[in-house]
Amino acid sequence: MYIHQQRLGSEEVQELRREGGRFLKELREKRGLSQRQLAAQVGAEYYTFISQLETGRGRVPPDRYKIWAEALGVDAKDFVKSLMRFYDPLTFEILFGD
Repeated sequence: MYIHQQRLGSEEVQELRREGGRFLKELREKRGLSQRQLAAQVGAEYYTFISQLETGRGRVPPDRYKIWAEALGVDAKDFVKSLMRFYDPLTFEILFGD
């Protein structure tokens, strides 16, 4: 299986992940959900998984994008496009760059 390695520096990747985490936290808070409530809605076994994502120490699993979008009350395409900025900026730039 091919594992995509971003060509950005490690610190750059970490900062993008942190920004992505802030994005997720803002959506969750706008929806009025606790981390525990969101975890239950997206099928995460532990609410601490939400905390990990919100601090940039992980990614939303791609096979769960639609469930997350629904739980956060956002359009799935817009959600994935936004996540792509943080998780795969090279592809995002090719598809949506200036």
